[in-house]
Amino acid sequence: MLRTPCPPTFLCRFLLLLLAVASGTPSPGDFNQGEASGADPYSILMFHDYTPPPPPALPPPPAAPSATCAGDLRGVGDFDTRCVVPESVRLEGGGVYISGNGNLVLRPGVAVTCDRPGCVISSNLSGSILLEKGARVMAGWVSLAAASITLDDDAVIDTTALAGDPPGQTSGVPTGTYGDGGGHGGRGASCHVRKGQTLEDSWGGDFYAWAELKTPNSYGSKGGSTSAEKDYGGGGGGVVWLFAKEIVMNGTVLADGGDGGSKGGGGSGGSIYLKAPTMQGGGKVSACGGNGLAGGGGGRVSIDVFSRHDDAQIFVHGGKSSGCLGNAGAAGTLYEEVPKSITVSNNNLSTQTDTIFLEPPYEPLWTNVFLKDHAKVSLPLRWSRIQAQGQISLSSATITFGLTHYPYSEFELLAEELLMSDSTIKVFGALRMSVKMLLMLKSRMTIDGSQQTGITTSLLEGSNLIVLKGASLIQSNANLGIHGQGAMNLSGPGDTIEAQRLTLSLFYKIRVGPGAVLRGPLINGSNDDMAPKLNCEDESCPIEIFYPPEDCNLNSSLSFTLQICRVEDIDIFGLVQGTVINFNRARSVNVQTSGTISATGLGCRGGIGRGKMLSSGLSGGGGHGGKGGDGIYSSNHAKGGPEYGNADLPCELGSGSGNDSASSTAGGGIIVMGSLEQSLPTLSLSGSIEANGGNFSGVLEAMAVVEVEVVGFTSTGLTFPLEMIIFLLQLSTDQYLQEEESVKAKVFLVTMEQSLERIAQKVSMEHFARNVH
Repeated sequence: MLRTPCPPTFLCRFLLLLLAVASGTPSPGDFNQGEASGADPYSILMFHDYTPPPPPALPPPPAAPSATCAGDLRGVGDFDTRCVVPESVRLEGGGVYISGNGNLVLRPGVAVTCDRPGCVISSNLSGSILLEKGARVMAGWVSLAAASITLDDDAVIDTTALAGDPPGQTSGVPTGTYGDGGGHGGRGASCHVRKGQTLEDSWGGDFYAWAELKTPNSYGSKGGSTSAEKDYGGGGGGVVWLFAKEIVMNGTVLADGGDGGSKGGGGSGGSIYLKAPTMQGGGKVSACGGNGLAGGGGGRVSIDVFSRHDDAQIFVHGGKSSGCLGNAGAAGTLYEEVPKSITVSNNNLSTQTDTIFLEPPYEPLWTNVFLKDHAKVSLPLRWSRIQAQGQISLSSATITFGLTHYPYSEFELLAEELLMSDSTIKVFGALRMSVKMLLMLKSRMTIDGSQQTGITTSLLEGSNLIVLKGASLIQSNANLGIHGQGAMNLSGPGDTIEAQRLTLSLFYKIRVGPGAVLRGPLINGSNDDMAPKLNCEDESCPIEIFYPPEDCNLNSSLSFTLQICRVEDIDIFGLVQGTVINFNRARSVNVQTSGTISATGLGCRGGIGRGKMLSSGLSGGGGHGGKGGDGIYSSNHAKGGPEYGNADLPCELGSGSGNDSASSTAGGGIIVMGSLEQSLPTLSLSGSIEANGGNFSGVLEAMAVVEVEVVGFTSTGLTFPLEMIIFLLQLSTDQYLQEEESVKAKVFLVTMEQSLERIAQKVSMEHFARNVH
């Protein structure tokens, strides 16, 4: 058996593989294939050898031969022993390729510069690379491989605005002369809003290189210009690769996009890839978009470090937009290989521009997803899934599923935890969510379904815990089912879950806190075709009122608009509101002093017991358990609606006041607790359960408007005779009658005639007080 010339230590394997790499001419494309073909070396989720593998292949060296210490860097020594660079040097040509078995040291303040876009500085050394305090390496692509790489305080590796050409068949460079930002990890911003669009619908350069998330190796893109003759756009960020056994990061690594000024867009951030078994230090890593008329998008950063002891600051945010201050470039991506987590942060720069998640991986799964600091992420596909083995966390961030204004998509969200703080989830289509814990603080989840495409039902599962706090909202304009095995808590004022049809099931406890709301259907919902169709003209009772299904699945063919099924204990301190409310197979319902279960005014506007309506608009009140009241005005008489229903087993919706218009009043809804098969064991009532008919408040509202108008005349500093004010008052009532030719206007006139003297006295006192002062 042959023996190797050195013991089988990690360093030996590391050096042998570096020599193997140096003998070939690998390309960036080979890099991805090598990573994908082997087993996952750093996974903390699999049981295997934890020894980190050697670095991957390096980028192709320049066409020129390997550099020399004295000739190319004006240093002392050689690359096989020790090369010390004592003074700054500017490189010519396409760059340099450094190889050898020794060490490289840049003395304090020394700069090795190749400031032409796309220039490459590449090294492959068996020893160490040290950039002492204030040293600088500047090029379009900087790739350093060594046993150890150290950046002392204020040392910099800088590829800002020095990118070569971005990959072919990408659209990161914006078109037109609008000064848009370049795109890469995030889209570039655009301050040019096309007709019929908003800032949210407009962007500059598009994203690309999603497949390089783990191993980024693409240049950033230039920003756009406002002139066809002169290029004012900032340059794209370059590429930095650092591979070592140990990285000491006390300096700065930059791949930022260049600034575009007031006449050009910022360039997009480039790519940074750090790979090592260990990393320490407290430096800075940045692949941000450049500032400009419109900011550039952030770049891509990947950290593949097995043992991190660093406190480095890592930035991938978009650039600022001077032409639209609230719309910075979109954030780029930060991927960390060992925990398999992805972070998108826009560093608290507000934006209307998206970071695109194209296809989140299924194998291996991400462990965590962190969206924060005004990041805005979009999954614009017809069908997509985002899945994490750990948590999906949103902090001051927004994630959008589907295309805005086109609710045709279906999405899945799966994780152990979904944590939202001051954040928003928008779904255009339907959502299938499965998490163990959903915690929402000052956050919103809105689901926009589509009746036309049949995508109308969303299902959310929070198996252990669902908590809404700080006026959080879950809303669907279609059907929404929420189930779990633990607790649901709507903590306090403003916390709301509402849908056109809402089903809550299988929790052991639901708590609706003071000021919180459970509601189905929506009040004043804009999408009327999604509202449940009420059984207003049929006197027979739907069978599900007496025998509700046992499975508690959301069924849009049933009459229920809000169903709470198979929940052990329900504590209501706030409002439970719906048209047909059903508590099925519950153990106890406790309505506290501040709590209300209400179907008031949510029944039929017409119905079996509708009041009679005359051609003049005068109508009677709706009837149900009793006859509706008659409407009488002058010599006109409209009879109230008839009685109907069964007093022993009431199961019908209340009727309205005579017509189906939006201005009419509606009857009460239906509240069912238990069923004929299984009654409710315990009902504790300290608050209220009500299904009253709706009140007509149009007269009172009209009086308030006129009184405000009259007082307004006397409080403007002008002086009117009392007769003039009364004339204006009469004029407003006549105008009201012309605009509203209905009984509401006529009743209003009668009321105004009765209260005219009181209003005139009030105006007179106001006028007198003004003259006294």
